[in-house]
Amino acid sequence: MAHDTGPGRIEDYALLSDLRTAALVGRDGSVDWLCMPRFDSPSCFSRLLGTEDDGHWRIAPTAEVTAVRRRYRDNTLVLETEFDTAEGTVRLVDTMPPEATADDADTRLVRVLEGVTGSVEVRFQWVVRFAYGDSVPWVRRSSSGGDECVFAVAGPSAVALYGDRLPYRVPGKRAHEAVFTVDEGDVLSWVMEFSYSPETPPAKVDPADEVRRSEVFWQDWACDLGYHGPHGDVVRRSLITLKGLTYAPTGGIVAAPTTSLPEVFGGERNWDYRYCWLRDATLTLLALDNFGRSGEAEAWRHWLLRAVAGDPADLQIMYGLSGERHLVEWEADWLPGYRGAKPVRIGNAAYRQLQLDVYGEVMDALHLARERGIAESAESWAMQRGMIGHLRKVWDQPDKGLWEVRGPDRHFTHSRVMVWVAFDRAVRAVEQHDLPGPVEEWRELRDAVRAEVLAKGWNAEIGAFTQFYGGTELDAATLLIPAVGFLPGDDPRVLGTIEAIRRGLKHGDLVDRYDTDPGESEVDGLSGEEGSFLACSFWFVDALALSGQREEAVAMFDRLVGLVNDVGLLAEEYDARTGRMSGNFPQAFSHLALVNSAAVLYGQGHTRDERDRRGGGDR
Repeated sequence: MAHDTGPGRIEDYALLSDLRTAALVGRDGSVDWLCMPRFDSPSCFSRLLGTEDDGHWRIAPTAEVTAVRRRYRDNTLVLETEFDTAEGTVRLVDTMPPEATADDADTRLVRVLEGVTGSVEVRFQWVVRFAYGDSVPWVRRSSSGGDECVFAVAGPSAVALYGDRLPYRVPGKRAHEAVFTVDEGDVLSWVMEFSYSPETPPAKVDPADEVRRSEVFWQDWACDLGYHGPHGDVVRRSLITLKGLTYAPTGGIVAAPTTSLPEVFGGERNWDYRYCWLRDATLTLLALDNFGRSGEAEAWRHWLLRAVAGDPADLQIMYGLSGERHLVEWEADWLPGYRGAKPVRIGNAAYRQLQLDVYGEVMDALHLARERGIAESAESWAMQRGMIGHLRKVWDQPDKGLWEVRGPDRHFTHSRVMVWVAFDRAVRAVEQHDLPGPVEEWRELRDAVRAEVLAKGWNAEIGAFTQFYGGTELDAATLLIPAVGFLPGDDPRVLGTIEAIRRGLKHGDLVDRYDTDPGESEVDGLSGEEGSFLACSFWFVDALALSGQREEAVAMFDRLVGLVNDVGLLAEEYDARTGRMSGNFPQAFSHLALVNSAAVLYGQGHTRDERDRRGGGDR
């Protein structure tokens, strides 16, 4: 079987997760990305951002593959891939058995190869590279009780591999390989395990038991998902994916398990998304609680409160999996990047940015938690009062906005709307939940912000809310105005904004965040035009529905869910010109937006009246 040494298309990957880290498996049977033992740990397989020599684990036929079929076993993250050849068919089963809570639990990748028909020659390639491909390990074989194990060790990093056919080093190469024939009815299996003690062979587990354990875990988790509307398979897969992006020891959800998959192929819009954004707050809580996962919603709320605890002036837009604050950005300059897209960034400098909208996101999420019956604590409310106290000092400053631009600070309209949300939710906490606070002062600030947005964010000449005060550029984030209750969905200004975005940012069913053509706007300080942001496309669906244009909203939703790949996953963006996914993958924000649209359209979660109670709802 001939192989390109580089990675596959982004949409050709599938996700495995054990609720502490994740792997991406390609249609060619290659695990091309794996960080151990956490999502944000250095990778040991980095082919995704380079070549085969940067680390991968492929199990696939040597002969030409005539067809590939993939699926997740029902409502699980147990992946099956079947390869057809002229000689027969083999099935590869992959999983990472989840551990729901333990921070120091074993991280294992289990692979089982089954002979389905005929006799198929298979090549097994195992290339471990620690430290994002920069560290070539010492690989040795070890025997314990007659069982062999292969260790790869380099400094603090070590993994162990055991199973039915272990690879040997390829002469003249820094790779390990084995070639063998799989006949109909044969079953071969392997386990790769992160090891803290390379001197001691791991306590071996039975791969078949691990696959069954993984199936039972995911089926038990998914059985309570309360969605009965159209496209149930896609909605449930999105919810399972969100669970798979959860770091179980703390309840935090990473934006994506990858770094530096490009928003622009060959360009510089490459970011590390293996962290937890506060901006996902409201959508996360709604997605989990709307569909019957109140336990995860509460665990996520605990993560949020712990992460943002401290001086309100130090509030960040994102945190590490356990609430870490320093996410220093640097470049892995030895990696060529996904199909040449450099730089490869580790860490994310945006954690230092001022983005005022996050105050509204946090206050809205905690307001929703109260409405959903998650008990408020005195400490939590004290923290929220501290946030509002700080916001009243800085609310009128320009910021970097929702999209974390690396251009100049501006008064972004969406940021100002979310400042209004923050003060509004504080007022409602007093009025509706009898919590203590200077409600008259907060109400006055809320009304002042609202008046400012209506005066400066609205551009009568173009008939729409603009990206920032005084500008003419459009921004899909303004589609969220009715969703947060700033204005009703049928307000003429909302309708005008929908129509302006339809003309200026919408291409078929895809909606751009904003215009990245440098001839039109230099707002983000970066080069290259990106693809359409999938979350924005689902926001357009929501805005249509909330404005009374339900028939169009349903039809658009029906088409958008068809963009998922063959196993139901979405990246951050979609390039309509090439028909390719782009950006980090799978992207929590895209799946959050999808399930929220399902809730808006088909009755889970907030109804229109409930949304009006969230916000002002007045004109």
